[in-house]
Amino acid sequence: MDVIPLLLLVAGSATVAAAARRTPVPPPLVLVAAGLVVSYIPGVPDYALDPHVVLPLILPPLLYTAAVDSSYLDLRAQLRPVALLSVGYVLFATLAVGWVLYLLVPGLPLTAALVFGAVVAPPDAVAATAVARRVGLPSRITTILQGESLFNDATAITAFRVAVAASVGEGVSWAGGVGEFLLAAVGGVAVGLVLMAPLHWLRTHVRETLLQNTLSLLIPFVAYGVAEQVHASGVIAVVVVALYLGHRAWEVDFATRLQEGAVWGMVAFVLESAVFALIGLQLPVVMRGLGDHEGTASAWYALIVFAVVVVVRFLWVYPAVWLPWLVSARVRARERRPGWKGPFVISWAGMRGVVSLAIAFSIPVTAEGEDFPHRYLLLFLTFTTVIGTLVVQGLTLPPLIRMLRLPGRDRQAETLAEANAQAQASRVAEERLDELLADERNALPAPLADRLRGVLERRRNAVWERLGQVNPVTGESVDDTYRRLSREMIGAEREVFVKLRDGRYIDDEMLRTLLRRLDLEEAAAYREAE
Repeated sequence: MDVIPLLLLVAGSATVAAAARRTPVPPPLVLVAAGLVVSYIPGVPDYALDPHVVLPLILPPLLYTAAVDSSYLDLRAQLRPVALLSVGYVLFATLAVGWVLYLLVPGLPLTAALVFGAVVAPPDAVAATAVARRVGLPSRITTILQGESLFNDATAITAFRVAVAASVGEGVSWAGGVGEFLLAAVGGVAVGLVLMAPLHWLRTHVRETLLQNTLSLLIPFVAYGVAEQVHASGVIAVVVVALYLGHRAWEVDFATRLQEGAVWGMVAFVLESAVFALIGLQLPVVMRGLGDHEGTASAWYALIVFAVVVVVRFLWVYPAVWLPWLVSARVRARERRPGWKGPFVISWAGMRGVVSLAIAFSIPVTAEGEDFPHRYLLLFLTFTTVIGTLVVQGLTLPPLIRMLRLPGRDRQAETLAEANAQAQASRVAEERLDELLADERNALPAPLADRLRGVLERRRNAVWERLGQVNPVTGESVDDTYRRLSREMIGAEREVFVKLRDGRYIDDEMLRTLLRRLDLEEAAAYREAE
């Protein structure tokens, strides 16, 4: 792809995504719609998805950011439902959707139909979690959806490779397919386990912040590349490494964490925006290759496949939720009786995304000199399935959740837990401060010592104040007002520094030093409460 179209894609998708955040519609849906509209504008170049770019260059950083921000402990607590969805459901959907398509399309070999089943089997990570965060799903459901999306791509890609090998006549048996799947899964975990400790050691021993963040940007590609080199799952390797590094992120120095959060936030925003815009932009490419399959038959195929994809998820989720509870006394002792609302939301939150399209475009163009069976029909059905799930399920999921009245996150309880944790930490910090000040080597003037104690007191009281009354005029808590006034004061100082620079009383280097000091103070005083 030329540089100019690529720049236009990034700039345009970022602009649309930023505008979409001001609307009640989830940004992924707005981006897909914008891509569809733009694809019809004369002169717009083809943005064909290259699987050799998407899978090794876009998928690893997206998975890494999602996994680093996930909770290893929460995922471990939800291991059974996550495994049943990310492995069991993907394989079930591959077989079920593939079998229906085989019966539906005349002349389509079963192996080629299973290739398509693997393509559309994995729900998309970004779309589901974006909607989940927007509507405030219960934390358990959000954890399950995030966990599923972290690992299901590995299952789908492995199933796809096995099905393609069988379709092009490479003599893959069921036993061979199971063996390849186990090799990919176990190998991916093994590579992740081998890499995670050395990478964490580097992160904690490299002292230069810029170098640490450069390492952070390279980590997902290193994990993915090493795993793929030994024919293991690069997806699983990236997730294992990211979960470990996220769990141990507290051991990295604060400057790296601050900078790393900003860097990865920007990377995730740009990539997520671009990939959803790319989905919409695929329409001309797909339609041009459809050829003989154009017409009402392909439209009926698309509608039926979409319905099957939606129904198959319900057919898997409800038994996967209820059977363990009905069969196992141990599960009944640990868990409450499952309801029907949670599984319904999980079933409906099965939007497909760019990974399905990237896998579909990696279907080989030729096999032993002949076109892969119905390749462009499979591409068309993948496109319509992705668009259909994003639009239908993505638009209806928020009102569905509101209609079901699922209990959201208990903000009051979370704030109370935060306040208790802060109180314990502040008490220990104050005891440590008293120990240090008792040593004459750490002697401080009384005002400075009081200032240190004041910082602790302020930090301890800030969370409790969020539980108290709000200002009847502004609706702010005491903590909100404090942070706002602090920011106003810092803003006034910043303006003075700029005026002094403009008057040549200080130079630009001194200005940058002073502004950075104010920025750090503002970050401490005006941190956003999640």
